[in-house]
Amino acid sequence: MKWDDIGSLNCSIARSLALIGDRWTLLLLRNAFLGTRRFDDFQSQLGVTRHVLAERLKRLVEAEILNKEAYQPNRYEYRLTTKGRALYPVLLALTAWGDAFLDEGAGPPIHYHHKSCGKIMTPTMSCSECGEAIHPRDVIPMIGPGYVAEKKFG
Repeated sequence: MKWDDIGSLNCSIARSLALIGDRWTLLLLRNAFLGTRRFDDFQSQLGVTRHVLAERLKRLVEAEILNKEAYQPNRYEYRLTTKGRALYPVLLALTAWGDAFLDEGAGPPIHYHHKSCGKIMTPTMSCSECGEAIHPRDVIPMIGPGYVAEKKFG
């Protein structure tokens, strides 16, 4: 299977990866969550080529993850939409994993302060129904209403 075909799979992970699964897109989203809005700021912070950045921003705007809003003639800001803000738990999950396994003993580079309780928090995943922490051994995947048997490519 070719990478270009991954988004057509009947799999939520594959479809998501087709849209946001490359390093520049995830880093661009990280910076958007940290408050970056302008093309030149994304470019200077990330060091990505202008061409690659323009392509990633265009794709995120087309997918309605970012809104493109003019602030001067021919100058734009990129703001997270509701759909884009819904990606925050994904980025926090990647952060928690990286902090746990890739920090080389230095500790996390960024702490997340929860405004409501005033504490430094560690992102965790819990069951929407009972609040218990989620562990892979305690979850059973089951076929849902959108399931369609996969077609083989080739």
